[in-house]
Amino acid sequence: MSITDPNLSDCFNDKIEEIHNKRLKTLGAILDGATGLGQCHKQFLTSALDTGLKKCKNDDMMFETIQAFKKDLKQKSALIKEKQHEISDVISEINQKETQKDKILAKIQKLREEQAKRQEVIQAQNKANKDRLRNLQKARNVFQKHLGLEIRTILGKSQLAKGEKLQFVFRNINTSHPDNAYVVTMGITEDGSYQIVSSDPALECLPVLERRLQETNNLPAFLANVRKEFISLAQR
Repeated sequence: MSITDPNLSDCFNDKIEEIHNKRLKTLGAILDGATGLGQCHKQFLTSALDTGLKKCKNDDMMFETIQAFKKDLKQKSALIKEKQHEISDVISEINQKETQKDKILAKIQKLREEQAKRQEVIQAQNKANKDRLRNLQKARNVFQKHLGLEIRTILGKSQLAKGEKLQFVFRNINTSHPDNAYVVTMGITEDGSYQIVSSDPALECLPVLERRLQETNNLPAFLANVRKEFISLAQR
């Protein structure tokens, strides 16, 4: 009732219409924006889904690859263990061979040392035998020249050191029968020692004379003592 301007109602309606239109435009803009956002969100979700599916597929492929790697690694680990056992066996065999080699070398060295010792013994025996042969020759010359001693070789003409024996034949023992023979047979053992085989006639003291000969290595003295024993035996 206080409104006096007749155009005020129209003006108010225009303002209301203008505000309403602005609100509709704003709402339309909001709806357009919401629609755009929805389209963007939809595109984003579609893209994210595609990316997720692709990622899932890649993950599946990666998982299969990892499983294949694990399987291959397991097989290779088993193969490595088997090779390690083989290597261990080979190393053990090599160590055994080395041990056997060391034993063989030690045995060879021992045999060489024993061979060297045997060579020394042989050389010493040969020297001793040569000395004995010289003594035999010396005794032979002395007794043949002065006492009519005859030395005979038995078992062929091989060297004395190889087992040949000698007979010492004494004569001029019995004054009644000067041609009667008194015989001592002797040889040299493998270790180079004198060995009395027998005497004819038998002398009871022959073992004592033999032992003394082995101790002194004095063959002329031995033959002189044997001759004395034969003389003593012939005078009984």
